[in-house]
Amino acid sequence: MAKIFCVANQKGGVGKTTTTVNLAAGLAKLNQRVLMVDLDPQGNATMGSGVDKRQLARTVYDVLLGTASVAEARVKSDKLVEAGYSYDILGANRELAGAEVELVDLEQRERRLKNALALVMDEYDFVLIDCPPSLSMLTLNGLCAAHGVIVPMQCEYFALEGLADLVNTIKQVHANLNPDLQIIGLLRVMYDPRVTLQAQVSDQLKAHFGDKVFDAVIPRNVRLAEAPSYGLPGVVFDPAARGAQSFFTFAEEMVGRIGKM
Repeated sequence: MAKIFCVANQKGGVGKTTTTVNLAAGLAKLNQRVLMVDLDPQGNATMGSGVDKRQLARTVYDVLLGTASVAEARVKSDKLVEAGYSYDILGANRELAGAEVELVDLEQRERRLKNALALVMDEYDFVLIDCPPSLSMLTLNGLCAAHGVIVPMQCEYFALEGLADLVNTIKQVHANLNPDLQIIGLLRVMYDPRVTLQAQVSDQLKAHFGDKVFDAVIPRNVRLAEAPSYGLPGVVFDPAARGAQSFFTFAEEMVGRIGKM
């Protein structure tokens, strides 16, 4: 049975999508069966996985509204298949922005994604959900479907404030909607050890959250930033880059953590 993880942070621009697509590709390279779900109407994770969001016949929008199953809507990227990093993609595009309003009147509106994923759980080892940077009905669907949350965060002061909000949200969802939900770990991203403040915040995180902080650290890396313009995860675009190597380490750590769960 698949383990479902949300990659979430209510703060924007912290590398959620970069984390999702690179972790998906890294896990695929480790022969894990992976489904990547793009829950952000911007569709960046879809494009970053080598799929043109404008050409999609069916998306996660159709799955949430019940007009298509996950099996009918998922696609593969030819680029990733050729490179040997293939994972399934449940894509998103602008249509998804309208789902917020349409979901309000539907039964079990917070559990639409969970119910849809239940039908394909035995086909995957990992399901990774890229959440939008807000606490919306879409994010709530992701949190209700997930076993755990991976929180990518920069080691900066404002990131700590945002983390407090996210932890409260997760506690509320855990109490009211999804008793399985827990924080799997905090991933330090865009990290530059030369900046004293970042090292201090990193130490604070470790002191407060202990083993909830992943050992893997993702450095600030130009190759990771360039990769989306080629429609590829960074680990596929330049596997030798420092950032890519860090994501391979992170993927191995994730597999190890699942073994202990």
